[in-house]
Formats: sequence, structure tokens, C-alpha cells
Amino acid sequence: GEVQNMLEKFGADINKALLVKRKRLEMYTKASFKSSSQKIEHVWKTQQEQRQKLNQEYSEQFLAVFQQWDTDLKKAEEQEEKLVSIMRQQQKVFQQSRIVQNQRLKTVRQLYEQYIKSLEDLEKNHDSLLSGTQNELKKEMAMLQKKIMMETQQQEMASVRKSLQSMLL
Repeated sequence: GEVQNMLEKFGADINKALLVKRKRLEMYTKASFKSSSQKIEHVWKTQQEQRQKLNQEYSEQFLAVFQQWDTDLKKAEEQEEKLVSIMRQQQKVFQQSRIVQNQRLKTVRQLYEQYIKSLEDLEKNHDSLLSGTQNELKKEMAMLQKKIMMETQQQEMASVRKSLQSMLL
């Protein structure tokens, strides 16, 4: 009986020791779990804060860049509108210049045609004047020839008369 008592006592002590060990193990496990959970939660919060901070920094940078980009796009659109306006003005100026050049060309063409007509008229006038002058010269030459012939005849007649008179006298 003593052995049995001893075995029971020893069994009870073992059970007690196991119970104490189990409780300690549970306590250590709970403490370890709690500590691990806190560490994991701390790491997770730190990572989340870092992510948020990083996201915020890049969001601000992206926002600044997008705002600059938007401003640049607006400026580019304004410049494009100005260029289009300038191009339209230049096109109008070019068209007006072409109209003026065409008018000048027509004026030059008309002046040229008038010049050619005037030259032709002048040439006809010169031809008729030359013809008239030639006809007058021919008439004058014919008259001079007649005059010379008549003078020659008169001189010959005078010489014949003198010859006759000298013969007769």
C-alpha cells in the first residue's frame, strides 16, 4: 500500500508537475504569441506607414508633375492657337499680295500691249511719213529735173540764138 501510496503521490506529483509545466507552456505560448502578434502588428503598422508615406510623397510628386504637364499642355494649346492665327494672317497677307501682284501683272501686260500698239502706230506713222516724204522728194526731183531740163533747153536756145545772131550779123 505504501508503494501504491507512493506511486499515487509520485503520480500526483507528476500530474501536478505536468499541470504546472502545461500552464507554464500555455503562459509562455500566450506570451510568445502576444509578443509575436505585437511585433507583427508593429512591423505591419510600420510598413503600412512607410507605404502611406511613400505613396503620399509620390502622389504629391505625380500631382505636381501632372499639374505642370497640364499647364504645359495649356501653354502649347495657346501657342498652337497663336500659330494658327499667325498662319491665317500670313495666308491673308499672301493672298492679298497675290491679288496685288496679279493686278500689277495685268497692269504690266496692259502697258506692254499699249506700248506694242503705240510702237506699231508709230511705225505706221513713220512709214506713211516716209512714203509721203519719198513722194514729195520724187515730185521735187521730178520738178528739179524739169527745171534743169528747161534751163538747159533755155541755155541751149540762148546759145543757138547767139549762134544764129552771130551768124546773121
